[in-house]
Amino acid sequence: MLYNLLYPLHNVYSFFNIFRYITFRTVYAVLTALFLCLLLGKRVIDLLAKYQMGQPVRDDGPASHVKKAGTPTMGGGLILGAILVATLLWADLTNHYIWLAIFVTISFGAIGFWDDYLKCVQKNPKGLLPRTKFSLQTGAAAVAAIGIYLSGPISSRLSIPFLKSFTPDIGPFYILFAVLVIVGASNAVNLTDGLDGLAIGPIIVAAVAYLIVAYVSGHKALSGYLLIPHIEGAGELSIFCGAIIGASMGFLWFNAYPASVFMGDVGSLPLGAALGVVAVIAKHELLLVLVGGIFVIEALSVIFQVVSYKSRGKRVFLMAPLHHHFELLGWHESKVVVRFWIASVILALLSLSTLKLR
Repeated sequence: MLYNLLYPLHNVYSFFNIFRYITFRTVYAVLTALFLCLLLGKRVIDLLAKYQMGQPVRDDGPASHVKKAGTPTMGGGLILGAILVATLLWADLTNHYIWLAIFVTISFGAIGFWDDYLKCVQKNPKGLLPRTKFSLQTGAAAVAAIGIYLSGPISSRLSIPFLKSFTPDIGPFYILFAVLVIVGASNAVNLTDGLDGLAIGPIIVAAVAYLIVAYVSGHKALSGYLLIPHIEGAGELSIFCGAIIGASMGFLWFNAYPASVFMGDVGSLPLGAALGVVAVIAKHELLLVLVGGIFVIEALSVIFQVVSYKSRGKRVFLMAPLHHHFELLGWHESKVVVRFWIASVILALLSLSTLKLR
C-alpha cells in the first residue's frame, strides 16, 4: 500500500525512490509485524483467557504437559493479523503473487480457526473431522495452484537441488504436485506444534531461507548467475516472508518456555501453507523438504508410528510426533526445542548452499 501510494511521488520528491527497493520494504515489514505482535500480544492473551480459549492436553502424553491445560490457545490469530497488516502496508499490491500468498494464508487460517473453535469453544476434542479438514485444505491449495499455473511464467518443470541440467517437466500434474506441497507443509508444521516455541523457531528459520530464495528468484541478474529459474515478480514475496519472520519473532516473545499462549491450528496450518506457496511460486518446491526438514521428520515419525502399529502391533518411537519421543527419553522440553532449532538452522544453511552448488 505504501509502495503504491508513495513511490509514484519519487519524481517530485527523490526521497520516495527508496520505496522501489524490496530490501528496504522487507526490513520494515519485519519490524512492523514484530512490533504489532509485541504491542498487541498481552491484550490478545488476556482476551483469549477471558473467553476461556484454553489448550486441551492429551491424557496419554508426557506428564509434564498436564500443567499446560488451560493455557490460552488460538494465538495464531495474532500472527496472521500481523502478517497481513505488514504485507498490505509494504508490498506492491499490484503483484498477483502477493495476493495468492494472502489467499492461502487467510483460507488455511480460517480452516484452523474452525478446528480450534470446535475444540476450545464447543469442547469437541476431535475438532474438524480429518476428511473435512483435508478436503478444505486441498480445495484452497488447488485454487492457489491453478492460479499460479495459469498466471505464468511459472513452468511445470521441477528444480532439483544440486542438479543443474535435470529439470523434469511434469506438465498438468504440476497442479497436483503444488497442492501436495502446500497441504503437506501445512500439516507438517501442525504436527510439529507440540512444545513451547518448537514450531515457531523453525518457521522463522525457513522463512529467512525462502526470503533469500524468493529475492534471488525474482532478481534477473542473480538468478542468471546462480542458474536458477527467474520468476518475474517473485522477489516481492520477500516482503511476505519478512512479515512472517517479524510476526513469528513477536509471537515467540510470548510462546517461549514457559508459554503464555499457543498458536493453535489457526496459526500452524496457515504458516505451513504460506511457506509451501512461496516455495511453489519461487520454483524451489523440493528445497522445502530440506529447508523444513524438522517438519518433514516430525510428519514422517507420525506416519511410521501409525503404519508400524497397525501392521505389526509395535511402535517405532516411544511416542509420536518425534519431539515427544525425546521427552520420554528424559530430555527436558526446552532442550528438545533448542536442539530442534539448531538442526533447523543447519538444514537451512545446507539448503541455501544448493543455490550455488549446481
